Amino acid sequence: MAAAAASGMLISNSTINNVCFRKPQFSTSFKPKSTISELGFLTSKLSGIKISLSPLSSIIINKPISLPLKPSLQPVARRICPFTGKKPNRANKVSHSNHKTKRRQFVNLQYKRVWWEAGKRFLKLRLSTKALKTIEKNGLDAVAKKAGIDLSKE
Repeated sequence: MAAAAASGMLISNSTINNVCFRKPQFSTSFKPKSTISELGFLTSKLSGIKISLSPLSSIIINKPISLPLKPSLQPVARRICPFTGKKPNRANKVSHSNHKTKRRQFVNLQYKRVWWEAGKRFLKLRLSTKALKTIEKNGLDAVAKKAGIDLSKE
C-alpha cells in the first residue's frame, strides 16, 4: 500500500475486495480432444486416424483399421527338451574375488534325424543329448510314449 501511495496511485479497500483469485481448474480425465471437420470425419489428435461419421458407420466394416507396420518376429524355439523336460538352470558365475553374477546353464539341445521304425521314416527332432542316449537305450516309441508325445504329427 505504501509503495502504491508513493507512486501517486490510490487504492481503496473496495477495489482490493473486488479482486478475485481463482484456482485453475484441471480436469481429472485424460480424454483426447477430437475435432469434427466439414466433411463429416472425426479426427483424433493423438493418432491422426479419420473415422467417418456417416449413417453407414453403424454398419460393421469388414476392412480393419490398419496399424503401423512392425517388423515381424520369428518364433524362437524354447530351450526345453520335449522328451526329458530338461530346461535351463540358474546359477552363479563366481569370479576369483568370489564376486557372484547370475548366469544360465542351458541344456545341450541338438537337432538330430532319428529313424522311426513304426512310421518307416526319419524324424528331425530337437532333443537333449541325455534324451538321445535314452532313445538309443529304450527306443524312440517307448520314450515318446512316456513323455506323452505323438510322433505321427511331426
